Amino acid sequence: MVMSLFKRWATQLQQQTQRPAYLRIADFIAEGITTGELPSRYRLPPLRELAEILGLNYTTVTRGYAEARRRGLIDSRPGLGSFIRSKASSASALPVSSYEMTMNAPIEPVGALTEEALRAGAINLFNSTDMLSLMRYQDFGGNAEDKAAAMLWINRKLNVENESEILVCPGIHSALVGIMTLLKRRKGAVCVSNLVYPGMKAIASHLDVKLKAVLCDESGPDPAALEAFCRAGEISALYINPTLHNPTTLTIPDFRRRALAEVCRRYNVSVIEDDAYAALSDLHIPAFAELVPELTWYVTGMSKCFGPGLRIAFLKGPDRQAVERLSAVLRALMVMSSPLTNALARQWINDGTAERMLDEIKNEAKIRQKIASLYLSQFEYQADNNGYHLWLPIPKMINSNSSDVAVKLREKGISAVSGIAFCTDNNPVEALRLCLGGSQSRHQCEENLKTLSEMLTDPIYFSGMAI
Repeated sequence: MVMSLFKRWATQLQQQTQRPAYLRIADFIAEGITTGELPSRYRLPPLRELAEILGLNYTTVTRGYAEARRRGLIDSRPGLGSFIRSKASSASALPVSSYEMTMNAPIEPVGALTEEALRAGAINLFNSTDMLSLMRYQDFGGNAEDKAAAMLWINRKLNVENESEILVCPGIHSALVGIMTLLKRRKGAVCVSNLVYPGMKAIASHLDVKLKAVLCDESGPDPAALEAFCRAGEISALYINPTLHNPTTLTIPDFRRRALAEVCRRYNVSVIEDDAYAALSDLHIPAFAELVPELTWYVTGMSKCFGPGLRIAFLKGPDRQAVERLSAVLRALMVMSSPLTNALARQWINDGTAERMLDEIKNEAKIRQKIASLYLSQFEYQADNNGYHLWLPIPKMINSNSSDVAVKLREKGISAVSGIAFCTDNNPVEALRLCLGGSQSRHQCEENLKTLSEMLTDPIYFSGMAI
């Protein structure tokens, strides 16, 4: 997997760009850390070996590693090599008040009532359930009760009547691994937006599936550009994150969804609809699974609208046969989703705790988005009132790229993700994704947004940085 990553770097370096190659090496390392392709303590190739792989000279790669060390991404030890820094060692350089804005985690509701409801539901489950049954192997996809709860959750946005088209999976990411593994049997690339969830990039790299970026505008992927790829026979599937897109926060409007769906129907292209944030949105827009149900793999879940510790996803396939094929793939990859996790999710959905949790997350998101609008009013950024992340282009007066800006912010205790982590077209957008759900404290959120605003309005903070 990692060697294919370095080969991808080589391909991207061949494309012309004004950004120096040594800086791009550091960018690639930062992106690999974000996607998980470069885990903590991973030993990077020796300088000469990487230079040969990338088709660069030794000096350029040496400067690239030096830049990565300057950003706090790697450690180098004479005679031992260069290693990805562990999370612990990276965090040790940060102030104690560090505010995590990198992981796109939902805001935790404030107050004891919601926590008590969670606890009461769990106790009720454990008191009324044969606990040994939750410790046994089960068929992949969940039992009838799990699927009934999944349908209740999915039916907030999509009408599902047949449980044979439903699978309960151990998280959306796992479901995407299974779908991509199944679709790999076909020829052709998977079409994606120019900015995409880093986990999808990691999955594609691991499975050696080519991602092809389609031209996008303010409404999402361009149907004409998608059709051009389809007409050339280059596309096997379209991956789409249509609601509260990660990272741009865009919700694709009705007219654009219909146009994209029609292209997919005309060329028989599968749709992977990653609707992780659907429950947060108050908009009622048809899902691709409604517009082209015969082609769509619809995936939603609870980690992004309940809590990341509840690793559970609900998947609807194009038809029963397709679901059975995917079930076999996922069973081989993951054996089954945890019956204990399934039971907890089922309990909280059925007793109303999940709905209550969702409402509180949305209410707190609105409050924090309002705070963000006060401190970031002088900047052009994208956000949704119900979402808990925002997309902030780097102000032009700051003569630095987003990766360097992110490093400087970390020095002040603010973690953010550079736009390069989401890039699929080798044309990085100089922007940051910021998550407002990184702390239970609303006050801490406000203090860090204030610090962020002060830094972005005063270029002196970023003077002398590489561009």
